Amino acid sequence: MPITTRLVDYDHDGLRCEGFAAIPDDAAGPRPGLLIAHTWAGRNDFVMDKARELAAMGYVAFALDMYGAGRVGQSVEDCAALMGDVMRDRVLLQHRITAALSALQQLPEVDPQRIAALGFCFGGLCVLDLARTGASLRGVISFHGLFTPPENPLTAPIVAKVLVLHGFEDPMATPEQAVELGRELTARGADWQLHWFGHTQHAFTNPLANDPALGTVYNAAADRRAGRCLTDFLDEVLK
Repeated sequence: MPITTRLVDYDHDGLRCEGFAAIPDDAAGPRPGLLIAHTWAGRNDFVMDKARELAAMGYVAFALDMYGAGRVGQSVEDCAALMGDVMRDRVLLQHRITAALSALQQLPEVDPQRIAALGFCFGGLCVLDLARTGASLRGVISFHGLFTPPENPLTAPIVAKVLVLHGFEDPMATPEQAVELGRELTARGADWQLHWFGHTQHAFTNPLANDPALGTVYNAAADRRAGRCLTDFLDEVLK
């Protein structure tokens, strides 16, 4: 399906953020929207390519910007610093992704009542936090996300359905942490599911991931299986 892309500026507390929108050309009426949260690297080619792929499936896809001005890390040290600045204040993180959700909802091509959010690595944590706030969206999907719970108390029911797609050998979010996440989601009343992929580490959807020492390794089979899980989940929550 042919698509059109454009940059979309939006604001969070005086910070100019630069989202990337991918929109089907034949959008005759409002379409379901997908908010896409990036890895620790920022809104780079990886996440923009995901937006293009999802737009070709008929969704309005919006790759958000958690760092402002479209900043992208150029090294492991850069990425860690950018992510760390946001991770240190989870309330700020939650407000910033909520601002991105609002920007997506305001796009004229989007049906604001049919929104889901997905994220990769750091972005997985971001969309889980968005669900934790009780945000009114249909679903969230975490791909090899981080499971560190927020320090600020959040007690509202989680209304978004939750799909977690994860490698069993991910050193950055362990099986023990996944079990704790499941307990949290259950206690908050969420409709949730977890799909574990065996012999699979962190960043398994990224073909450029090839650092066994860091625990980031692409896995084609897990990537393909996770893609099928995503398609089924979106069919369910965005009808």
